[in-house]
Amino acid sequence: MQSAVLKRSVVVAGHKTSVSLEDAFWNGLKEIGGERRMTLSELIAAIDAQRQHGNLSSAIRLFVLDFYRAQISGAKEGHNRTHEMAVHTRAPVLLTTSNAVWVDGKA
Repeated sequence: MQSAVLKRSVVVAGHKTSVSLEDAFWNGLKEIGGERRMTLSELIAAIDAQRQHGNLSSAIRLFVLDFYRAQISGAKEGHNRTHEMAVHTRAPVLLTTSNAVWVDGKA
């Protein structure tokens, strides 16, 4: 599976910069921004402000990867807790989970 690298211009902290990412990462970033009601520029600026080292494109890839890993991990934990509760109580259990990765106080 091959994904083309797309270069886009974004404004980060008042400065125009170019970011090169694979299409799948752009789509993930848009989805995360939509869930948080943040523009791409706002989300990228928050990622940029928190990165320790490396380039911005790498920081964005790691952010998107971590976001989806957290969702998978949370879903598995929720499933395991629901199964354990159902086994111990022998009653149906409804589970609602919400997974969020915090960026600048926004979920």
